[in-house]
Amino acid sequence: MLAEVLRRLLATIPVMGVVAIAVFALLHVTPGDPAVIIAGDYATTDDIARIRTRLGLDQPFHAQVALWLGRVVRGDLGTSIFSGLPVSTLIGQRAATTIWLTLFAMLISVGIGVPIGVMAAWRKRSWLDRAVMVFAVSGFSMPTFWLGFILVYIFAITAGWLPVQGYTPLASGVGSFLSHLILPALTLSVVYMALIARMTRASMLGVLDEDYIRTAFAKGLAPRVVLVRHALKNASLPVVTTIGIGFALLIGGAVVTESVFALPGLGRLTVDAIVRRDYPVIQGVLLVVSGAYVLINLVVDVLYVVLDPRIRY
Repeated sequence: MLAEVLRRLLATIPVMGVVAIAVFALLHVTPGDPAVIIAGDYATTDDIARIRTRLGLDQPFHAQVALWLGRVVRGDLGTSIFSGLPVSTLIGQRAATTIWLTLFAMLISVGIGVPIGVMAAWRKRSWLDRAVMVFAVSGFSMPTFWLGFILVYIFAITAGWLPVQGYTPLASGVGSFLSHLILPALTLSVVYMALIARMTRASMLGVLDEDYIRTAFAKGLAPRVVLVRHALKNASLPVVTTIGIGFALLIGGAVVTESVFALPGLGRLTVDAIVRRDYPVIQGVLLVVSGAYVLINLVVDVLYVVLDPRIRY
């Protein structure tokens, strides 16, 4: 098992190389020139040319890729064109906000989505099952920004229970920290919660018809024990896969959520960098997020063995 994990870790190196080249290529073929934005509206052609030379944008594409990959291998993600700060520093300043937001959204999604999915499968064709399916369809269809504004209007503006926008670090106080993250995390978790609930229900329906489940009920075991220890454990592989894939949804949704709630996270950093055509920042953020997603998929694969001993690598 350890050898397989090490092999997959080594396999992520060429994957990240391909991702890095793809990100670099996509950014450089899209319209827009950071030199023009930096130079301003009244810059001359010579001014723009000097800025392009200073940034290295006048070099051939393959030379730019080689220089950037060489720096990345050494752990240098480059320097922001606009702020002049190292990209790694900017990511380090913003990463904590996105990590906390993603973790909170994950806890809410799994903590609510899995139980209601189990109960919907247990009470198949009941009003509870229909209610869960309505929520699953509607929740997955809601635009994140629309839901965020609705929650802000209800809980922040009308009720006045929570702040409208902003972020407070954990070091400044647990209460203030949680109050600023509840609405963004809830907004981000609804789509993911609906997906988990629907997948849990579908997976549980297939397991509840198995003979060993009927045997467990015949032995007089409590429904809670049968549902959690027997049915849910054997139905958990598709759910775990959904949770792993859902990290991509959370990271993508964080861009919109952080913009709605003015959170200083990686999502806002990415949006600002895209507007400014700050290539090093965009490339650095996308590379870090891609690496995190690859590692999450590796963790999901390892969990398969823990949940189902029949699986061997």
